[in-house]
Order: sequence, then structure tokens, then C-alpha cells
Amino acid sequence: MKKQTMGEMIATLRKENNMTQLQLAEKMGVTDKAVSKWERNLSCPDIDSLPLLAETFGISVDELIQVKQHGKEEKPAEKITDLVLKVIPVAMGVAVTTLAVIKQLDIYSGFAMVGIGLFCMGIRQLDI
Repeated sequence: MKKQTMGEMIATLRKENNMTQLQLAEKMGVTDKAVSKWERNLSCPDIDSLPLLAETFGISVDELIQVKQHGKEEKPAEKITDLVLKVIPVAMGVAVTTLAVIKQLDIYSGFAMVGIGLFCMGIRQLDI
């Protein structure tokens, strides 16, 4: 599962608990406009209100602020792999553009480089 922003997390939890923004606002002692701003990532709940917010949703504060990403800690090798899968498409795009501008790109090499870039982007989107 991908990590969510605080606003996305609040909106998801609120909906899972079949609450309206107004109902959550009343429990939290704020306005529904404040809840709307939280959910749109325009502001965040006050740090002192996080325990009440977590309790309202029946989760821990750690889960609410996603201190632990569902028990999965990213290993250094995973970080490197993710970085490589981000960089390769950019590098391939730069290479294709540069070679095309200086008229040193044949069509097969161009397709191969674009294909490698797209392949890396696809692998990264699988999020496994």
C-alpha cells in the first residue's frame, strides 16, 4: 500500500467510518471547513488533537501519521532500486532528445532507449 498524505489518510478513515466532515468536526471541536482543509492538505490538525483524532478512528497515533508503513521497512537495496527505476527513464529521455538534436540517433536505437525508459516506469508502478 502506498503511503498517503495526512489529508488523504483522514479522508479515507472518515469515509471508512461512515462519517461526514461535519460529524468529524463536531467530535474534534473544530469546524467542518477545518476538516475540509485537512483533507485537501491545505492545513493539518493541531498536534495536540492527533490523539483524539486517532481515537475517533480507532487507530494509534503512529498509524495515523504513518510512522510505520504497515510493518514494512524499506531496505537500502529497495531504496537504490527505486532510485534507479526513477533515474533511468529520465536518462533515456535526455539521451534520445540530445542525440536527436545533434542528428546522431537512428530510429532503432531511439525506440530501444524509449522502450527501456517506459519499461522502468512500468516496473516502478507495480509497487511490489
